[in-house]
Amino acid sequence: MEREEALDSIRANVENENLVKHMLATEAIMRALARRFDEDEKEWGLTGLLHDIDVELTDNDMSSHSKLGADLARELGASESMAHAILAHNQRHGASLESRLDKALFCTDPLTGLIVAAALVRPDKKLAGLEVSSVKKRFKEKSFAAGASREQITGCVDIGLELDEFIGLGLEAMKGIAADLGL
Repeated sequence: MEREEALDSIRANVENENLVKHMLATEAIMRALARRFDEDEKEWGLTGLLHDIDVELTDNDMSSHSKLGADLARELGASESMAHAILAHNQRHGASLESRLDKALFCTDPLTGLIVAAALVRPDKKLAGLEVSSVKKRFKEKSFAAGASREQITGCVDIGLELDEFIGLGLEAMKGIAADLGL
C-alpha cells in the first residue's frame, strides 16, 4: 500500500477536515516513533494515517468503529499487524494491546488532540512557539481537552518513553507538518 492510495481512500470516506488533520497528525507522530524505535516508518505511519478512516462510515458508533477501519485497511493492503493496531486502538472491542505498534497507536491517538488544543489557546494559534512545558501544564488540567484521555497518553511508558519525551516527540512531529494542520 502506498501513502497516496491511503490518502485517496481517506478523502473518499472522510468529509470532516479536522478528522483528516487528526489522522495526519497521528501519522506524523507514528512515523517519529518508528524512527525512534528503529521500526518500519512506512508501516507505522500508514497505521496512524488510516486508524480513523471509518469514523464517519460508522456514524461515530464506537461499538463498530475500528472494526470496519481494520477491514478497510486490509482491503488497501495493510498487514495484519497494522489492522490489529487499528482494531485495538478502540478498546471497546476487547482486542488486546500486544505489540509496540498497538501500544504506540493507542497512546498517540489522544496526544494529537491535546497538542492541537494547547496550540489553539495560544494567541497566534500556532504550534511553532508551543513548548513541552505548556502542553504538560495543560495535560494536568483535567477539564482542558477533556476528550484526550490522560490514561491513554501515559501509556507511552509501555513503549519505553517517559511522558515529557513522548510529548516532545509528538510536538516536534506535528510542528513538522504544521502547514498541513493549519497550525
